[in-house]
Amino acid sequence: MSTDTARQAEVSPYCPAFQATLELIGRRWTGSIIRSMLSGSVRFGEILHRVPGLSDRLLSERLRELEAAGIVTRSVYPEVPVRIEYHLTEKGRELESIVATIDDWTAKWAEPPAEHSSHG
Repeated sequence: MSTDTARQAEVSPYCPAFQATLELIGRRWTGSIIRSMLSGSVRFGEILHRVPGLSDRLLSERLRELEAAGIVTRSVYPEVPVRIEYHLTEKGRELESIVATIDDWTAKWAEPPAEHSSHG
């Protein structure tokens, strides 16, 4: 039996932990926020700049959720003005392979957004 076949045989039809994880990382904008942080530590404004359409309020909310889940850590530097940076934790950095897999799937299967489509 191949490794893929063995893995498929081990996957149960439903797993509450899997569902909770999917709901956390699948929330609106969360994937893009994580993706924007893969290159290293970033400031709040940098994330806003990297993710068009993301609001201050929603970014604050998502960063708090990711911090509570141990995916992001917040560092405060007592400078004038105070500097705050966000970093992916080891747990958060492990999402990089998932982001890459979704990128591959997107390149193969996803339709381009309507505003970039050649049909309109």
